[in-house]
Amino acid sequence: AAMRTRAEVDATLQTAKLNLAELLPAVHCLSFGPQAGGGECCLLQLEPGLCAELEAGHSLVIRGEKDEHAVLCSKDKTYDMKIADTSNMLLFVPGCKTPEQLNADPASCNIIHSQIAGFSNNYWELRRCRPKLKKLRKLLMEDPYDGPDSQKDQTSTFSKYTTEDLLSLIQASEEEIFHQLQVIDACKIEGYWRILDFDYEMKLLNHVTQLIDSESWPLSKVPLCACLEELGSLEPREMIEHILVSYGRKYVDAGEVFFEMREDKICRAIAQMLLQNAVKFNLSEFEEVWQQSVPEGMTTRLDQLQGLALVDKSSRPETIFLLKVEDLPEDNQERFNSLFGIREKWTEVDITPYIKDLCAEKQTVGALLTKYARSSMLNGVKVYNSRRPIS
Repeated sequence: AAMRTRAEVDATLQTAKLNLAELLPAVHCLSFGPQAGGGECCLLQLEPGLCAELEAGHSLVIRGEKDEHAVLCSKDKTYDMKIADTSNMLLFVPGCKTPEQLNADPASCNIIHSQIAGFSNNYWELRRCRPKLKKLRKLLMEDPYDGPDSQKDQTSTFSKYTTEDLLSLIQASEEEIFHQLQVIDACKIEGYWRILDFDYEMKLLNHVTQLIDSESWPLSKVPLCACLEELGSLEPREMIEHILVSYGRKYVDAGEVFFEMREDKICRAIAQMLLQNAVKFNLSEFEEVWQQSVPEGMTTRLDQLQGLALVDKSSRPETIFLLKVEDLPEDNQERFNSLFGIREKWTEVDITPYIKDLCAEKQTVGALLTKYARSSMLNGVKVYNSRRPIS
């Protein structure tokens, strides 16, 4: 293509009725290069924080299996990826100078001939989203660990998962995955992440609480060494330590490691053990049995059971039953459908533990309820029911 001259450019500007005084003197003349096909390049719009991470040499990872919607992860955050179409064609021009750069360099030549290397009609847009962590528990629950002597463990056909496996299978950032492994009390056994079988976990916890009782240790000061010494013949020492880490807070005093046992978590686990064998439990009977079942010096309270069990105040007598938040769907609409299938009308107090994990950054439970539920008054109390008929 013949290069344009200044005279041609000025004539074009005049035809377009543009005022030369309002324009920069430099002119970009664009032509399509030989390889300027669309489709080879993808554009990704980044917020400044992510841009800085890439510039600092960190990488961003796209995660998801074939049947999953792709997400992009930094070291500690997860983003949904959506294609945004644009009505303006986006052109890729290597070495293109912005008006700021041209202004800073008054010597920049009058006419700049640039070749377009490619173009696009869309770009990937990122939206911060909740990490999709439900699958983590699901994978680890395929084959829970029930002790070193278990025959099942030797013959199991299920996959076991290393950190690398989880990073490739779970749609969440590394930090979010590690945090969740802590939340679900997973532990590493022979290089694989495992969740303890609930009965085995309760057996270990029982060993520890009985030892605390027989030694009359204060619940706020349980010595690690003595626990390992005493219980090491019954169970692997790393399992004893894992239970102390899961159900206690570790601290060091005068060079020795102690644990302050977490009353709420222990009471909650014992409630789960009592409730998992009954469909419904008479509430007052349950409260009595529960208080008798927890270690001496611990006090049971119903608010320890948020997201684990639900009280049915409408039945006579009142009952309580197991309803674990982690068994509910991860998708917002499906979660609400499932909850309204269990109970038609909910108070905000009752439903909050079952939806607060759905709140996105800076989102409130109230905002979620406004979007997915309809409110009404029942005997002077505000209740929420489904916006759509539940099939």
